Parts: sequence; C-alpha cells; structure tokens
Amino acid sequence: MSRWLIALTVMLPTLIEIIDISIVNVSLDHIRGSLSAGIEESTWAITAYLVSNAIVIPMTGWLSRFFGRKKYLMGSITLFTASSFLCGSAWSLTSLIVFRIIQGIGGGGLQPLSQSILLEAFPPAQHGIAMAIFGIGIMFGPIVGPLLGGWITDTWSWRWIFYINIPIGILSIFMVLFVISDPPYMKRIKMKIDYAGLILLVVGLGALQFVLDKGEIEDWFASSMITTIFIISLAALALLVILEFFSDHPVINLRLFKDRTFSMGNVLMFFVFFNLFGSIVLLPIYLQTLMGYTAFLAGVVLGPGGISTMMAMAIAGRLSQKTNPKWLLVFGIVMSALSTYLMSRFNLHTDFWTLVWPRVILGIGMGFIFIPLTTLTLSHIPRERMTDATSMYNLLRNIGGSVGVAFVTTILARRAQFHQARLVEHLTPFDMSYVIGKGKIADILTFKGIHNLNPDTLIYGELQRQAHMLAFNDAFQFLSILMALILFLVFFMRRSKSPGPVSMH
Repeated sequence: MSRWLIALTVMLPTLIEIIDISIVNVSLDHIRGSLSAGIEESTWAITAYLVSNAIVIPMTGWLSRFFGRKKYLMGSITLFTASSFLCGSAWSLTSLIVFRIIQGIGGGGLQPLSQSILLEAFPPAQHGIAMAIFGIGIMFGPIVGPLLGGWITDTWSWRWIFYINIPIGILSIFMVLFVISDPPYMKRIKMKIDYAGLILLVVGLGALQFVLDKGEIEDWFASSMITTIFIISLAALALLVILEFFSDHPVINLRLFKDRTFSMGNVLMFFVFFNLFGSIVLLPIYLQTLMGYTAFLAGVVLGPGGISTMMAMAIAGRLSQKTNPKWLLVFGIVMSALSTYLMSRFNLHTDFWTLVWPRVILGIGMGFIFIPLTTLTLSHIPRERMTDATSMYNLLRNIGGSVGVAFVTTILARRAQFHQARLVEHLTPFDMSYVIGKGKIADILTFKGIHNLNPDTLIYGELQRQAHMLAFNDAFQFLSILMALILFLVFFMRRSKSPGPVSMH
C-alpha cells in the first residue's frame, strides 16, 4: 500500500480531532447563549474534552494491544464521529459536557496512533518526512480551528462545528478499513486488565488537567478545592509510577524512560510546547488589550508564524536525511529563544512588522525543533513499543502546553500587580514629574472644554497599561531564558540509529 495513502488515511481524522480542540473556543459565546449557560459553566465544554483526552492518550499503546491497533483506530474514529453528532444535537449544557467527554475519549488515541503508523509506513531514512507530515497537521489544526469555527458559527450555527466532522469521520472509517492493516506485533493480545493502574491513571491525569484548566480562575492554591484536587493528582500519579514499573501488563509503559534519549526527548518536548503555547496565548492578549488590535488584525500578526512553521517543517524534514538532527534541533531552540527575547522588547508603540517578525522566527524555530526532536526521541524504541512511546510523547507535549498556558497567565497577572505597585509609588505630591504632568493634563482638558474628567483617572489608566506591558515583557523574557536553559539537554541524546525497515503488513 502506498505510504502516501496511508499518511492521508491516518492524518485526516487526526487533523479534525486537533481542530476540534480549538474550534470550540471561538463559538463559546454562541453556545452559552443557545443553552442558557453562565460564562464559567460554559467553559466545561472545553475542560471536559481536555480531561478525557488527556486520560486516553497515555493508554493508547495498551488499548492497541488489548483490541488490536486497527480495530482500536476504527473504534476511536467511530466514537469521535458519533459523539460529534451528539454534541451538535445537545439540548442542554449538561448533555454537551457529557458528549464532549465521550468525544475526548474517541479522539485521545488518534494522535499517537497516527504518529506510530506513519513511522512504520515510511522507511527509517524518511522518518523526517513522516514527522514533517504529522507536524504540519498538528500545527495546522490550531491555526485553522479558530478561523473555521468563527466562520461556521457566523454563517450557520455553532452546532455545525460538530456536524462538519461527520462526513470526514465516515470517510476516514472506510479508508482505515481498506488501507490500514496491523503488523503481527500489533495484533490483539489477550491479557489481564490492570484495573488499579487504570483507576490511578484516570484519577491522576483527570485531576491534573482540571487543576491546570481551572487553577487561574480559582486563584490556584488560595482555593481549597484546587489544593485538594492537586494533592489527589500527585498521590495518584506517584502510586501509578510505582505500580506500573512492576506490572506485567501496564496501562502505560514507564520502562521506556530507561532509555536516556527517550527521556531527554520527552523533557525537551514538554518545555518546547510550554514555550509555544505560552507565547501563542500571550501574543493575542497583548495585541488586543494593550495595542487595540481587533481579533482579525491579531490573527494577521499571528498567521505568518503558522505559515513559517509549516515551511520550516518541510525543510527540516528534507535536511534530517542529510545532516545530524542534533544540529537542526540546536538551531530550532536558539531561534525559539531569540524570538521570545525579541517579544520581551515589545512596548506600547511597537509597529506592525516588528510584531510580525518575532512570531515568524518562532515558527521557524518550532519547525526545526519538531522534526529532529521526534526522530531522535523515538529512534531507539523497538517497533512493537512504538505506540506506547508515541502515547507518552504526545501526553508530555499536551501537558507541557497546558502547564505553559497556566503559568504565563498566572505570571502575567502577578507581575502586573507587582509593577503597578512599584509605579504607584511615584504618584505622590512629592514627585515633581507627576505634579507637572498632572497640571499639563488638567490644562489640556480645560482647553478642550472637558470638565468632567479627572486627570488622575487618565494617569492611572496609563499606569495600568504600562504595568501590564512590563508584565508581558517579564513573561516573554522568562520563556526566552527557559528555551536557552534547555539547550544543553540536546547533548544527552544519542544520535538516531536505523532500526531497519518496517512493514505495515
């Protein structure tokens, strides 16, 4: 079977699953209005999907062996497609949340499955190209998701952001049926179910994802609820680690982390997506709240970065066949660190192109990171354990993104308070600059005939803008330093070796 047809078969359902993660965000207001839900209540439509998705991802290898990989892939697509119809037909917020949980269960296995199948379909010398295909898919999804979701919602209804998955899902099921076949080592295996590991995994990852998603809203550990759930998560995950190392049929194969290259690769991927998601969240907030950009213009600033990522992946995929992937990885990390450093130099008067270029540089960096990092990380994994490995790899990627978003939003709020307190110290009658400035503002207001506006109000508003700008600078600077610090981890990774050709049949 043509490897390109196999690539299309596995990437089509994976792409719609990735799009579905972000597509709901832009339609949330419409969903809330239609289902008569509050602001905080409606966010559960997002949280429910993320929690169930995070739980299933690391189980993918185990589920593939339990059901057989092809059957599990078809079952996942079927469940995702059926639950998409149910989400679109939801009659209340409660029903939508339940259906989104089911949708997350169906979609959780698609990314690691598609990644492992792609690595099998392409010979080792072309693994860079295989990961370029996968990487372009996972990067394209978050870019097109919000745009597509906004257009569908405005043109038809929010329900169609789910209904649109149905024909693609049905096509994908038939393509998997006729195109994909299991290699002997991925056939169904009869084995005992590790119920204890399964329960601990569900509790641990579910609680962790809840904390990451709701922590900022609840002011983190100032909330007894968040504190309690976090302790439960840590306890469950600690017990899970101990249990799975000694289990004959573990739900997640933690023994893979004995390989130094695999361990370092997962740590790097965690922090890479920490940086990527953190910066992608910060930029639109900065552009719209401080610079006064519309949502569309903010998208125009961010868009070239997505294009540069996909172009860089295509180039990195080719270069990975001809050069040491470590040097491509080093180049990518340096570019990513440089981009966030340039972002830390933004101010309230930064022009359009000065805003665009750091995002383009970040896109290039991410493109040169993803391909060599993935090929290096998975290069020493036996093919029969590849689905286990891609499951853990995708889990660490997703958790890194979630932690990055939670961290930067928190540091933004805390540093804004800090800078505001420091700047307010100068707003006293004893500070001549303040007294003179206030007097000039009062004169201008009087000259323009504005008598109902206090100069202090204008000064305080500008002070808040400056404090938030400094907070953004701090957050971007932190991300830049973080990327620079992880650079040394590259040199702990062993260069990839050819594991030999792998057949799909």
